[in-house]
Amino acid sequence: MEQAPSDLERVLQPAHLEPLSQPDSGLEAVVSEEAEGSRDEEGSGDRTMTENNFWLKKIEISVSEAEKRTGRNAMNMQETYTAYLIETRSVEHIDGPSVLTDSLWRRYSEFELLRNYLLVYYPHIVVPPLPEKRAEFVWHKLSADNMDPDFVERRRIGLENFLLRVASHPILCRDKIFYLFLTQEGNWKETVNETGFQLKADSRLKALNATFRVKNPDKRFTDLKHYSDELQSVISHLLRVRARVADRLYGVYKVHGNYGRVFSEWSAIEKEMGDGLQSAGHHMDVYASSIDDILEDEEHYADQLKEYLFYAEALRAVCRKHELMQYDLEMAAQDLASKKQQCEELATGTVRTFSLKGMTTKLFGQETPEQREARIKVLEEQISEGEQQLKSKNLESREFVKNAWADIERFKEQKNHDLKEALISYAVMQISMCKKGIQVWTNAKECFSKM
Repeated sequence: MEQAPSDLERVLQPAHLEPLSQPDSGLEAVVSEEAEGSRDEEGSGDRTMTENNFWLKKIEISVSEAEKRTGRNAMNMQETYTAYLIETRSVEHIDGPSVLTDSLWRRYSEFELLRNYLLVYYPHIVVPPLPEKRAEFVWHKLSADNMDPDFVERRRIGLENFLLRVASHPILCRDKIFYLFLTQEGNWKETVNETGFQLKADSRLKALNATFRVKNPDKRFTDLKHYSDELQSVISHLLRVRARVADRLYGVYKVHGNYGRVFSEWSAIEKEMGDGLQSAGHHMDVYASSIDDILEDEEHYADQLKEYLFYAEALRAVCRKHELMQYDLEMAAQDLASKKQQCEELATGTVRTFSLKGMTTKLFGQETPEQREARIKVLEEQISEGEQQLKSKNLESREFVKNAWADIERFKEQKNHDLKEALISYAVMQISMCKKGIQVWTNAKECFSKM
């Protein structure tokens, strides 16, 4: 019997793609009504992430587990790495709830390849960052090993968050490569490399050259670059302070373990006060042992801050692309002005600026009228092409600024919401932790009172 198409591919499949001839599993066809409706409104540029979350209303995307593996790398050397299981599941079906699920394994390097592709093909978008590859800003008792189970678990959560960020973006979610990343396990890397995105990537040297040589930078993007630098600096400082405070807090809690040990030993030599001292020692031991779980919970809030630490670089990537476009625009305008001047000088027979051609003319004589006419004709053709090229670059630049600024506004809304929630949750956790400390000493006081 022919299998009915499922919801996942209907949601994921971009409008401009040809249907895949060999779908990977049962979650196959399109939820075209919502996709098309959202597509029609995409050009408005002011829709929030929540409004564009039609993917996440129809499917669930999760990175459900991590697995340590051993294999061979490109140099045919044995290596140990972590693979992550991505599961995609449709949450509703035409005839009712659906439990059909697609799953495949991806390495961290494949997530990196996906993001690098998105950076090149969507330069006007603040592409969501990946979680850190190796632990940074950690307190001294926490392992910085990238194979540590606790770190791998936090990175699993971060990779899931990355996929959800891309899936909730009104433009990135429709990309063919992202769709294949979720559904095609074999030959996905080859498909990405066939796009040739590496050849389109701007070199760092070229970007640096544009940064220093552009004459008329857009003030909005200059301010944005300064803001991203400040955002990175502030969050880095906050994370460093948090790591130092965690170290001190760990010491304070472990001192309570010393109290517990002393009270327990004391209770062994006291007959009347023994029970009270033993109970107080128990409360101290429980309090001292709770710090490990508390600081592990703190790491999750730190990871939320780290996401926006890495978002700062994504903002700078948009700024660098704009600087490159502005520099190319200025160079094209300068080249056009130079050709117009040459044409005018040939037509009038006057040379207003020093040039090699002017010196050659003085040394070897004037050109014949036919030669001059031929040169003028060539220059006029080049001027016409240059004007068209300049017009095209101007339109491209204006379109880039329009789209980039719309996405930056979307990002700012997301950032304000996320950081506000994370900081409030962190404050609530700290208050709860302090209340537990007060409760421990209150319980100890009651134990002492009953002696």
